Amino acid sequence: MTIEINVDRTVEHLGRGPLSRDEMAATVARDIPDGSFVNLGIGQPTQVSNHLSPSSGVVLHTENGMLGMGPVAEGDQIDPDLTNAGKIPVTELVGACYFHHADSFAMMRGGHLDVCVLGAFQVSEHGDLANWHTGAPDAIPAVGGAMDLAIGAKDVFVMMSLFAKDGSAKLVPTCTYPLTGLACVSRVYTEHATFLVGPDGVTVVETFGLTYDELATRLDVPLRRLEP
Repeated sequence: MTIEINVDRTVEHLGRGPLSRDEMAATVARDIPDGSFVNLGIGQPTQVSNHLSPSSGVVLHTENGMLGMGPVAEGDQIDPDLTNAGKIPVTELVGACYFHHADSFAMMRGGHLDVCVLGAFQVSEHGDLANWHTGAPDAIPAVGGAMDLAIGAKDVFVMMSLFAKDGSAKLVPTCTYPLTGLACVSRVYTEHATFLVGPDGVTVVETFGLTYDELATRLDVPLRRLEP
């Protein structure tokens, strides 16, 4: 499946601030091709399910054993026995099915997922991913299915804040945290910009509340514009 870019040049959305998490999720949902089989990682990516159109034909997979997951459950929709891998209550769509955990991981490792959306601590300019451990002595490592998804999915989208709490950039020349996968990320969605990453480096697709030049001064990676 070829995932197209929805613009032909870098777009600067000025006159507004950075995206909210809900707006980031909507941006990711917009770029998922119709008919895709998709896994949404724990945390921010879960919100993407709330922005997928029923007519898109996108089928959501969760590694604890479900195909056909719907949006996050609220109120009377909540069934404590129906959760995603992050233990968040979810809904089921017509045709949803359930299966063994091992079968779910076989789908991930076998290349049957078109897209996965993961959170990250760091992404390198060439698409390396670090999202399971910060390396801090008191940090709790949490691999889950991230390594299987990073290597098994045809396209890996990352949804993360662009800067850490200390102001350091999370899009970096080289990851300093333990790696999840090498050269596996194709797109990075943040509150300030959307990026393409890969062998040719980092290309800015669109910015939010910042100009391209302002963004370039805040990151230590070389940036390129998307050209028609």
